[in-house]
Amino acid sequence: MQGKHIVLGITGSIAAYKAAYLVRGFIKKGAEVKIIMTENAKQFITPLTMATLSQNPIAVEFFDPTNGEWHSHVKLGLWADVFLVAPATANTLGKMANGIADNLLTTTFLSAKCPTVVVPAMDVDMYSHPAMRNNLNALRNMGVGILEPETGELASGLLGKGRMPEPETILEYMESFFNKEQSMSKKKVLITAGPTYEKIDPVRFIGNYSSGKMGYALADECAKQGAEVCLISGPVSIKPTQNNIKVISVESANEMYTAAIEQFQQADIAILCAAVADFTPENKADNKIKRGKDGLTLNLIPTQDIAAELGKSKKSNQILVGFALETNNETAHAIDKLKRKNLDFIVLNSLNDEKSCFGHDTNKVCIIDKKGEINNFPLKNKQEVAKDIINKITTWKD
Repeated sequence: MQGKHIVLGITGSIAAYKAAYLVRGFIKKGAEVKIIMTENAKQFITPLTMATLSQNPIAVEFFDPTNGEWHSHVKLGLWADVFLVAPATANTLGKMANGIADNLLTTTFLSAKCPTVVVPAMDVDMYSHPAMRNNLNALRNMGVGILEPETGELASGLLGKGRMPEPETILEYMESFFNKEQSMSKKKVLITAGPTYEKIDPVRFIGNYSSGKMGYALADECAKQGAEVCLISGPVSIKPTQNNIKVISVESANEMYTAAIEQFQQADIAILCAAVADFTPENKADNKIKRGKDGLTLNLIPTQDIAAELGKSKKSNQILVGFALETNNETAHAIDKLKRKNLDFIVLNSLNDEKSCFGHDTNKVCIIDKKGEINNFPLKNKQEVAKDIINKITTWKD
C-alpha cells in the first residue's frame, strides 16, 4: 500500500471505533489517508481522534463555517486511489445505491473516478431486508466492491450477519485489492463490445440485441487492474466508468474488423466480446426503400471474421479470447470455434440460461481453454463475471 491514496468514509455506526485502528494500519503500511465523516459518525468517534491518526484534517461539511475552507468532493475523488466506506450504514448504502447526494460523503461517491469499496455494518434484520439486498445488488452492478459483514454478536445483542469485520481483515482485503489492481499493469488490452449495425438503406439496418454491458464491464475491470485499454464499441447507450480507456466507436462489422486488425498489432491481450453480424446486405440502398405490394428480398453476404483473422496473425506472446453465444450443443460448438480460430480461451454462454446474455445485468458463463480445461460459473452480475474472466487471463500459463 506504499504511496496509495485512500479516502475513508466513516458513517454513523457503533462500529465506527474500528476505523481508528484501520487508519493506523493504513498509515503503517505507507498509505496516505483522508477522512470524510458524516454528522452521525461524530457521535461515535471524534474528528480530533481521526485527524490525529490520519495526520490530515477531517472533512464533514462542504465548507468550514469558521474559516470558509472549501472541501471539494471533486478534488477528493480525483486524489484517491480508492474510496473506502467503513463502516457503511444501511442509510448511507441506500443513498449511494440511489444516487442521493445530500452530504459530502455521498457526493464524493458520485464524483469519484476511483474504485469504491464498502463495508456494511448493521443489525442482522436490516442486513437481510429485501430493500438492503436490492441496494447492495445495485452497488455491485455499478462495480462497487463489497466486503461482506461477519456473523457474530451484534450491538443489539442478537447473533447474526451484520458485524463489521475486524480492521485486520479489512487491511488484508485492501492489500489484496491493490495487488489485484496492478495485476495487468503495463498490459495493452484490446476489447470489442456491443452490436454491429448492417445498413439496408439510410433508415434501416440488420442488428442484434447486444447492450455492450459485458464488454464494457471487461474494459472497466482491465482498467482497474492497471491495463491500458482500447475498447472498440458498436452502437450502445453506456459509457466506461474508468478514465484510462480509449474508445473507438464503430457501426458496421467491417468498421469493427478494420479497427481490430489495426489495434491488435500492439495488444498483449484481445477479448472479442462484441456481437458482430455474420452477414451484411450485398447492396445498400442510397435512398429509403419504399413500401410496395411485393415482398423485399435481401441478398446477404458473409462479413469478415474478426476472430479467425486475429487467430491467424496471433503471436506467441499474445492472448486471444473469444465469446460464443449458443442455443444448442453449446459446449461442442464452442470447442470447435476455439480450435478453428486459434483462440486461447472461449467464453461460452447460452440463450437457454435465464437472466443471461443480451440486455441483462447478469450472465452465466463457462470458460474453456485450449488445454481442454472447462470452468463453469454460476449466474453472476456482469462485473463479477468480468473479474472471473480477467482472473483466468492473468493466471494463465501456456
